[in-house]
Amino acid sequence: MTADATVAGVLLAAGDSERFGERDKLLATVDGEPLVRRAARTLTDAEVDPVAAVVRPDASDVRDALAGLGLTAVENPNAAAGQETSVRRGVAWARERADAVVFALGDMPRVDPGTVDRLVAAYREGRGSALAAGYDGRRGNPVLFDGRHFDALAAVAGDTGGRAVFERAADSAVVETGDPGVRADVDTPADLDRLRD
Repeated sequence: MTADATVAGVLLAAGDSERFGERDKLLATVDGEPLVRRAARTLTDAEVDPVAAVVRPDASDVRDALAGLGLTAVENPNAAAGQETSVRRGVAWARERADAVVFALGDMPRVDPGTVDRLVAAYREGRGSALAAGYDGRRGNPVLFDGRHFDALAAVAGDTGGRAVFERAADSAVVETGDPGVRADVDTPADLDRLRD
């Protein structure tokens, strides 16, 4: 960890929206904008570069929703097998390009870009090699991982993303952000209605 460490951003946007019903929740709108685009702007408007979105190969509508944001679409042909496969694809992409990576979720449209900047600043200050955004003392997303964790992230099993890697890291920490968006995801139509209120 150094003050000039490069930090990439990866948006996990290859889920199947099972609990949301028949339509793709990532395309539902929040403030007139597709949910996935709002979530992507959390990264593209923050101090991370480059940025990628991991998407399903058949998700042309999601790609269209992300057009013009200056990010790379990384296909995950194994998306149906769970989030860990998208984490692996994101790590494979990031390890060639950065010292660390911030993972954000495509179904969390209320995370402020400044929250990502707080994680990056904490990382560059040496506050930990695995850092999660927190709100009101509770851990949320996004999460930043130093490159030393890339191999472990590439080996994750089960639909938990990088949670186990974060919990095993000796110097993991939760960075208080004051941002309630880090705890607000959309799994069901009722979740979306709450976010729109």
